[in-house]
Amino acid sequence: MNNLPNVITELPAVIDDLAAEAAQIDALVADLDPADWVRETPAPGWTVAHQVAHLCFVFRLAGTAASDAEAFAAMTAKAEEDFDGAVNAVLATYPLDDPEKLLARWRTDRDFAVEALAAAPADQPVPWLVRPIPPGVLACAGMMEVLAHGQDIADALGVALDRTDRIGNVVGFAVMVWEFGYQSRGLTPPDTEFRFELTSPSGRKWEFGPAEAEQRITGDAADFCLLVTRRRHRADLDLTAVGADADHWLGIAQAYRGPAGEERRPGQFARARG
Repeated sequence: MNNLPNVITELPAVIDDLAAEAAQIDALVADLDPADWVRETPAPGWTVAHQVAHLCFVFRLAGTAASDAEAFAAMTAKAEEDFDGAVNAVLATYPLDDPEKLLARWRTDRDFAVEALAAAPADQPVPWLVRPIPPGVLACAGMMEVLAHGQDIADALGVALDRTDRIGNVVGFAVMVWEFGYQSRGLTPPDTEFRFELTSPSGRKWEFGPAEAEQRITGDAADFCLLVTRRRHRADLDLTAVGADADHWLGIAQAYRGPAGEERRPGQFARARG
């Protein structure tokens, strides 16, 4: 795919975008009452506190990957056979019942990751869960996590989120890992290239893949991000597929490895994004 926005080649811009997206988590939770931290989110069994703790873990992991390969290997050793189990075990170590401490932990882990990724040489891959990846790509994966879990928090609180063209990093990452949905289901990806034509929040056109491709996905870039993070059902999004493979992809798309998780129901959320 071509024209991936900011991915890999513009590391300072990616890091700035990551910091700005992460700051949105503070905007969502900094002034919450304790009762709001225990609100259930659309992810079954996860409260607002669980969502923030998960982001703490992801950012701590990313910062360690960028700064200390040996420590990263030690952190992930237990996750090789049961990643979800290992994540849940780590979540239990966070102060879920103390919002003030959890918020402080989030800010510490956030700053640690942003600073470590900014200091990493842009052209030298850092270790990650399956294989080493460039720090810019890891920052984009971090933005994907913030968008996904931030959306869960916003949904639990009943608030809308404003999307900016910073989501281009998430779009580019999702296009780059377009096969994850097949892999998580044990399916073989089709032997074809897709064309993606998406409209950014500012009205820019983002295009990926060969212009002559028969399998095409078009529509709203913010909706595309909600699709690939599986935070909205495709029926509630402004996205169109042309071709059988593209149509199938819309139903299984995800920008993260592992189990897809429980899908959102059609009509579960109001059509307006956020």
